[in-house]
Amino acid sequence: MIETIAIDCPYCGERFTTTADVSAGSQSYVEDCAICCRPIEIALRVDENGELTGIDTRTDRD
Repeated sequence: MIETIAIDCPYCGERFTTTADVSAGSQSYVEDCAICCRPIEIALRVDENGELTGIDTRTDRD
């Protein structure tokens, strides 16, 4: 299931929306910021019912 999520870039601080596939369960991946184009490490937490329970973002330096 594809969900639209809003995240804050850990580099520039701007908020933007993107999509996430929660059908794969909890996962981590890298996506470039839509504003400053820097790579953001995104971690999705998905519960056993397939519901998105949390989103963490960090820079490649963290």
